[in-house]
Amino acid sequence: MNHATTTGLETLTASLASRGVGEARLALVLGSGLGRFADRLEGARAIPYAELDGMPRSTVPGHAGRLVVGAVDGVRVVVQQGRVHLYEGWSAQEVTRAVRAFARLGIPGLVLTNAAGGVDADWETPSLMRVTDHVNMQPVALGKRAFALESGDSRRKDIVYDPVMGGVLDSVALEVGISLHHGIYAGLLGPSYETPAEIRMLRAAGAAAVGMSTVLEATAARHAGTRVCAVSCITNAAAGIGDEPLSHEEVVAAGEEIAERFCTLLGAAIEPLAKALDSD
Repeated sequence: MNHATTTGLETLTASLASRGVGEARLALVLGSGLGRFADRLEGARAIPYAELDGMPRSTVPGHAGRLVVGAVDGVRVVVQQGRVHLYEGWSAQEVTRAVRAFARLGIPGLVLTNAAGGVDADWETPSLMRVTDHVNMQPVALGKRAFALESGDSRRKDIVYDPVMGGVLDSVALEVGISLHHGIYAGLLGPSYETPAEIRMLRAAGAAAVGMSTVLEATAARHAGTRVCAVSCITNAAAGIGDEPLSHEEVVAAGEEIAERFCTLLGAAIEPLAKALDSD
């Protein structure tokens, strides 16, 4: 991490703090086509990324490019509508800048979401999957200073996805009658979709879903001391599994189709997730 990158993180952290973002108990990052959840926040206040010094801005359709601060069942949250990706030309430090800023503000929990291709041929699309682990196949490094600059949290960092938060998602899904698969998420560089040969490789590695985000954010946030959980929206069958050619428009449309289930799950999970953070 160079001096400019460090300054960008410090600048963004200060910009977020000045707008009261640090009062949140949970931060959520919403993937392609999944931004509708922010419409359900109580007392919602939107902050365009253009107004946040140091905040990278995405050019990908389906990413609104703003933060929304509000509450769910009395729990203060900050929702990131849209993220940046390596394939857009951003560095690993820039891709993870927002979640590291959230950690510096003392926000204890992070919920990552993404749109993903399904590697398991038996799963219907669209559907929801709780990420239990990931395979990082993005050929970049965050750099040791990205970790050394963050908190000295002593909990194990090799367990990225918090099992207690994951258990909350499972319980809530059961309560509200939503099917929630479990599986490993593979993060690739993009922007092209995976080839059938690559999907066969990922299946052999145990992956159930594949996308182009999440793994760096999850890793950086966990090393900063944040507790992390993640949900994938399986929007399409991955290459070689389905019969139709893949497209980003299909991903966004599938996100819209499953939006109600997705919003119901997250909405019901916010309060018990916050309680889980408080109880540990």
